[in-house]
Amino acid sequence: QVQLVESGGGLVQAGGSLRLSCSASGRAFSNYAMGWFRQAPGKAREFVAAINWSGGSTWYADSVKGRFTISRDNTKNTVYLRMNSLKIGDTAVYYCAAGGLASEQEVFEDYNYDYWGQGTQVTVSS
Repeated sequence: QVQLVESGGGLVQAGGSLRLSCSASGRAFSNYAMGWFRQAPGKAREFVAAINWSGGSTWYADSVKGRFTISRDNTKNTVYLRMNSLKIGDTAVYYCAAGGLASEQEVFEDYNYDYWGQGTQVTVSS
């Protein structure tokens, strides 16, 4: 079992920045790829970013590429999502997830992840 707890969400003006953190406990954190997903009201959950177990490979949704950065610190059992140039359309509940993914193609789909946090709200205002 892996327990995930997100933090760092909040209210920010458009153009501003936030850094989300996801702290893991339980089984070896470094065994897992980590992903960030988000869900806006009335919409399906969508992929935001992912990082492999070592941090050597990252993937991003086109909508956040160039604005968001995912990173991890395996010594602290934590994955981060740095969000810059935030837009109103980034408003959502953000979830981190851990998965023992077998291939690169699996990082984009939420059903491939085994463990989920409770989510943290990000609200971007005009």
